[in-house]
Amino acid sequence: MFSMIDLNIKGSSYDNNLILAMQASCYGWKHINFSYNHNEYEEALSFKNDLKDNLKDFIDIDYTLNIKSNNPSEIRKIIRRYRNKSSCISVLGGNLKVNRNCLENIQVDVLSKPYFKRYDSGLNHVLAKEAKENNVAIEIVFSDVLKSYLAYRSKILANFREVYRLYRKYEFPLILSSGAESVFDLRTVQDFKAVFAQTGLSDLDVENSFKTAANILEFNNDRKNMILSGVRVVS
Repeated sequence: MFSMIDLNIKGSSYDNNLILAMQASCYGWKHINFSYNHNEYEEALSFKNDLKDNLKDFIDIDYTLNIKSNNPSEIRKIIRRYRNKSSCISVLGGNLKVNRNCLENIQVDVLSKPYFKRYDSGLNHVLAKEAKENNVAIEIVFSDVLKSYLAYRSKILANFREVYRLYRKYEFPLILSSGAESVFDLRTVQDFKAVFAQTGLSDLDVENSFKTAANILEFNNDRKNMILSGVRVVS
C-alpha cells in the first residue's frame, strides 16, 4: 500500500499550516502538499524548511505551485520560473485552451479540475490521450463534493463520472485531493476513500491515485539529476 498523500491543501501562514498538518496526521495522512499560487510562493518558501523540521515526527510536507491563469503564455512563463523549486506544479483547468495546453506540456504535473466552472468534464478523448502521452495527471478534488448542493452537486458528480470513464479507457494518471482550506474541510483517509467510492471509484482506483501522487513527488525530487526523461545522473 502506498502512503496516503494529498497534494492539494491550501497553504497560508506558518501557524495555520502547522495546525492543518497536525490534524491531517491525526486523520491518517502520511504526506501533504500545501498549495500556493505564484504570488504567494516565494514568501511561503521562506518558512518551508522550519515547517518540515517541526513536523518530521508526524507527517511529511512539501509545496505545490498552483497556477491560476487563462493565459497559456503566462502559465509557461511561471512554470519556467518555478519548475526547479516545486515538488509539484498544478494548473487550474476549466478553460478548454488551458486544459489543452497543459496536457500537451510535459513540465506540468497536474491539471486540476478540468471541469471547473463548466457544464461538462472539460476532457474528451483527444485530451485524454494527451494526458496519457505526456504523463500529466488529472486531479479530482474532494471539496467540490463537500461544498456543493442539489443540482450543482449532481453536475459535479456527472463530471467526475465522465472523467472516470475516460480514465478507464485511456489510462491517464489520476490523483485525488482534498482541496482543504481549513481543518473543517479535512476528513480521515477512510472517509475520503468512502466518498470517492460513492462517486464511482474502486478501492484500487483510490490506491492508484496515491501511487500516482507518490510518483510525481519522486520524479520531481530527482528532476535536478535528469538528463532526459527517465535518465538521471547517479553518483
